[in-house]
Amino acid sequence: MNAGFDLIVFDWDGTLMDSTRAIARAIQLACRDLGLPVPDDTRARHVIGLGFTEALQYAAPALPPRDYPKIAARYRRHYLATHEELALFPGIADLLAWLAGEGRLLAVATGKSRAGLAHALEHSGLGPFFQATRCADECFSKPHPAMLEELMAELKVAPARTLMIGDTTHDLQMAKNAGVAGVGVGFGAHALAALRAEAPLACVETPRELADWLKANVVARDRI
Repeated sequence: MNAGFDLIVFDWDGTLMDSTRAIARAIQLACRDLGLPVPDDTRARHVIGLGFTEALQYAAPALPPRDYPKIAARYRRHYLATHEELALFPGIADLLAWLAGEGRLLAVATGKSRAGLAHALEHSGLGPFFQATRCADECFSKPHPAMLEELMAELKVAPARTLMIGDTTHDLQMAKNAGVAGVGVGFGAHALAALRAEAPLACVETPRELADWLKANVVARDRI
């Protein structure tokens, strides 16, 4: 195992913010509004973290691309009706503050749009913790490695010193494609068994376990 990491990259939805249920429900309601087959919970949650086009190709395969703006408008309407009520997972703000205090670089790689992430950062108060961010409307969609590659280049950190943390197989596959270690969190969009099948460095089941793992493996190992 690496002796700690210099750069820690977090996914947003389902990793830092408890938003997967709201996103999945907004996808389902948008499909219903347009008379499309409504994806079940598993299918709707699977696309969380992907870029917009890739998500629709999976969640709403019957929808022609010319109608993507229509479903996008319906999705935003349903999601925005609840997103102000969304909260960070317990202990996340304290964990980020601790990591920043230990001198770690922090970044976000998310399936959100730039506008969506900007609002989430402001609403959550987490913006000051992150040195860099990448969004799905300015990069190739996960699991393509572009987000991580650009973040590492910007912050001048090697893959061996970078860690990706996410709640989906898309996050862990992106990490592998970028030559970066990954940690899966089982409290978001994808089932823990699916995350473990990607053979990440570790999988945790709760935000508390994530904090404990990071404190034991990201900083403590540098002091051995």
